[in-house]
Amino acid sequence: MMTGEEAQKLESALLIERKDYVNRILSFRDQEPVKIITGIRRCGKSSVMRLVIRRILHDHVKPEQIIYMQFESMSFNGMSLQELYQYVKQRCRTGEKMYIFLDEPQLVEGWEKAVNSFRVDFDCDIYVTGSNAYLLSSEYATLLSGRYVEIKMYPLSFREFISFNHMAVSKRKNFLGRTETMMIDPSGAGIEAGQVLEAYMHYGGMPGVSAVGLSQEKSMMLLDGIYSTVVVRDILERNSRENGGRKADALLLRKIILFLADSIGSSVSLSSISRTLISERLVENKTKHGAPAVQTVSLYVEAIKKAYLFYEIKRFDLRGKEKLKTLGKYYIVDPGLRNYLLGYRLGDTGHMLENIVYFELLRRGFEVAVGKLGDREIDFVAEKQGKRIYVQVTQSMTDPKVWKRELEPLQMLKDNYDKYVLTLYKGIDDNAEGVHIVSLIDFLLEDKVI
Repeated sequence: MMTGEEAQKLESALLIERKDYVNRILSFRDQEPVKIITGIRRCGKSSVMRLVIRRILHDHVKPEQIIYMQFESMSFNGMSLQELYQYVKQRCRTGEKMYIFLDEPQLVEGWEKAVNSFRVDFDCDIYVTGSNAYLLSSEYATLLSGRYVEIKMYPLSFREFISFNHMAVSKRKNFLGRTETMMIDPSGAGIEAGQVLEAYMHYGGMPGVSAVGLSQEKSMMLLDGIYSTVVVRDILERNSRENGGRKADALLLRKIILFLADSIGSSVSLSSISRTLISERLVENKTKHGAPAVQTVSLYVEAIKKAYLFYEIKRFDLRGKEKLKTLGKYYIVDPGLRNYLLGYRLGDTGHMLENIVYFELLRRGFEVAVGKLGDREIDFVAEKQGKRIYVQVTQSMTDPKVWKRELEPLQMLKDNYDKYVLTLYKGIDDNAEGVHIVSLIDFLLEDKVI
């Protein structure tokens, strides 16, 4: 259980609020579902868990009612399933509601059985974090039988990036009478919003990167550590455990990751990845274990997705009204990680903006697909609670050719759902035959824009 001294230490800890996640998690407080917070390593899950504990303590809960276990600490290293159960049992107080927080418990084999027993045996409210999708394996899902809720966490949004770097948003009228967005830094100086967005695209949204002050050298060192940990612990080591100790090919894995990073926003098939790797002689048509190259690539890509490094988005046939199994797209969870892998590319802004919009739609609770309309494509078809929107993303709408290219697929749609083009440079028009032309920065900063 948490001591008064530990509670005071938590209270004084320098934790920057991430209210959207904390509020979402606490909306399920004292309800039966186990709250499971998932996301890539170092995206802030542990900090959000501590923020949740802080909020609960503020609500007249005693420190002795809190059990917090951080399984990457040596304090719990090598703990068995039985030891985990006994540790919690000995600290549960009769007649009082207990709040159990388990940070990365998948390091304990069979941890899910202990969690299920806590739920049955004690009067408790349970919160769990995990850094890969194996946490919600079919076995665990079956064991809890729908008695859990998943809260998906991502690196910092653009709004959070501004907050973490101690900037404020300011609006002003330009000489044409249109509203412009500016950022005010801690010294009071104004910065163009586009420059701050460029910094976000450059450094990304890992909280640790903002914590060191957006230093190029320090950010690359931090991102190297994050990438290495994800690859080694969540992909290579897990792959080895699940394949009887047979080691995965680290070079092949890196080549696949680089291929995906270089192809964000483009249609990709496992066959195209395989052909590229075969041409580079990194994989043969038949591997030494007898598996076809495409099957080998598929296993690696699945492991990459389960580590939350890349997310796959499927295509949706808007005429046939069905999801297509081929030629999906992949987006990387953080722009900074892509720049760590490939270097910063000034000429690739369009794809990076797509990447940022995709994850912002996920943060807002949308289910997202790529729209296929004959031989045309719509960047995103996003649905939430029966609402659908269509979204195109482009750097600028000032070129007539771009204007036509982005608008035509949306204007071909004959339904009444809202249609948007998100752009950095929108020109004068806010509406084109029913299509809303919206500032991409306004979209990132304000929920009500879409």
